[in-house]
Amino acid sequence: MGPSSPLGVAVKRIRPEGITCHVQGATCNAQRVTCLVLLLAALGLVPKPAWAQARYALIVSGATGGPEYAAQYSGWCRDLTRILIENDGFDPAALTVLSETADPATAATAANIRRVLDRLDRMMTRDDLLLVVLIGHGTFDGLDAKFNLVGPDLDASEWAALLRPIPGRLVVVNTTAASFPFLERLAARRRIVITATDSVAQRFDTVFPGYFVSALADDGADLDKNARISIWEAFAAASAAVRRHYQQRGQLSTERALLDDNGDGVGADVVDQREDGSYASRTYLDEARPGAAATDEVLLRLLHRKAVITAEVEDLRIRKAFLSPGDYAREFERLMIELAGVSHDIRARVGS
Repeated sequence: MGPSSPLGVAVKRIRPEGITCHVQGATCNAQRVTCLVLLLAALGLVPKPAWAQARYALIVSGATGGPEYAAQYSGWCRDLTRILIENDGFDPAALTVLSETADPATAATAANIRRVLDRLDRMMTRDDLLLVVLIGHGTFDGLDAKFNLVGPDLDASEWAALLRPIPGRLVVVNTTAASFPFLERLAARRRIVITATDSVAQRFDTVFPGYFVSALADDGADLDKNARISIWEAFAAASAAVRRHYQQRGQLSTERALLDDNGDGVGADVVDQREDGSYASRTYLDEARPGAAATDEVLLRLLHRKAVITAEVEDLRIRKAFLSPGDYAREFERLMIELAGVSHDIRARVGS
């Protein structure tokens, strides 16, 4: 074994045809240029490439409150874990699941959450990625929102304090009811925060988590057809599925998911993505591949616009009963014309 750098990159042997390296616990056989980039990055001489960044995940399934919820939360956690490992290539050792269990070491307690986040704080570098997903029940006590745990809960301010020292990029998804205050408390630069609700008054159990987990593995969510699903694409697909969920049941939607990725703590839904969405469109959970195509800025704007128009069409259909036939027809025609134009521009851009 050759000498190691401070970031854990060691040269094992050098041969004319390439270099074999050991990077953060995983052995890689690569061409000379690839390993030289890794070595230079480890020494701080060049930025660490996206495809060499470590990825971690913390999934917390809180107190269930009954067997029906226990089965549902367990299913969502199981599906998310499988997707992260099988689809996105997460190292199982880099993925932690805490739940309502009899095992003290893996129980969803405040003490275990602090322990895991403290360990990640010491392990992660600035360019690494951490995904935190909260599944369960959420409450609001008039002062702050809480995520219900096994034992004492943690409120949004406490979560913010625990996550603040983490040096890497963060994606935090609170899928619970009354999760809205987490948006303001946790927002920061180089961070994506998603909440299932836009109001503390929303205290009903949410359907967003199931649709968000499914979207992470749904080819239909891949709007730009680059064979990868960004955080924004998963958010947009899940938001649309939630709207359809209530529409198909003839119910008024009781939840509206929000996303903040510019650090202002305001957030926006899919329809109102004026300030947010750009960073999330460039953030992926899967492992980036060397030589992967760069993000197309023009295409991203077109795809965002198409998602907005599609959401407006669905909302118009819900409001149809309250509009005159003439007003509905005019608004529907306007949206269809705009949708056709944007779709044409997307096809042209993809073709180019």
